[in-house]
Amino acid sequence: MTTTGQATASSDGEAREDVRRKLLGAWELVSYTATGTDGQVVHPLGAAPYGLIVYTPQGYMSAQLGRGDRAPLGSDRLEDVAADELARAAVGYVAYGGPFEVVDPTTVEHHVTASLFPNWIGRSQIRTVSFEGALLKLAITTPVRLWGADRTAELTWRKPT
Repeated sequence: MTTTGQATASSDGEAREDVRRKLLGAWELVSYTATGTDGQVVHPLGAAPYGLIVYTPQGYMSAQLGRGDRAPLGSDRLEDVAADELARAAVGYVAYGGPFEVVDPTTVEHHVTASLFPNWIGRSQIRTVSFEGALLKLAITTPVRLWGADRTAELTWRKPT
């Protein structure tokens, strides 16, 4: 590798490390929107979703997102709740975690090792990453089948105050 190539690799590594440092900590969900290829915008978890995503210095992440309007269940004890009630609650909730890596200065990859949706386990969730002031934006920029249509998605997060 030439000196110029080494400098480029070094600056790319520094840029990835800068993104990694900025990701670390806990972030609260501000909004979650999905845009169809026809331009229609939907809110997959309703108008007032809640959520938390955490990135640790050890290289792990965990994300929990839910509809703000999920109804309480019939019991405070999980094992006493009817299966149909649990299924309705799960429809409005997303949860997964595992190791993460900053692939390049605009991409983070979540390697899923635990998930409410078992089909995600052993797979990666790839997101574009950007920072706008105090906000973190994670997005799916290539349309995928999401909530009944081909859509991109953007999740906006902020650090708790």
